[in-house]
Amino acid sequence: WHVITINAHDFDEIERAFDEAEKINGKPVVIVQTSTKGKGVSFMENKCDWHGSAPNADQYAQAMAELDAAQAELEG
Repeated sequence: WHVITINAHDFDEIERAFDEAEKINGKPVVIVQTSTKGKGVSFMENKCDWHGSAPNADQYAQAMAELDAAQAELEG
């Protein structure tokens, strides 16, 4: 096995992993992604309770505001 481990929140790493995987011949490739549950939402991040649960309307609004702010910061 050719193992590639990446940060699942980093789109550049994801792209590089796929590029690397395409170049491997003669053995299987696995891409292992590490991630943070609820990444980017203050009340969800690293909280297993949110796995499989839906936020209420107020929580949804807060989550979207936090994610929109993070995206705006990335876009600079």
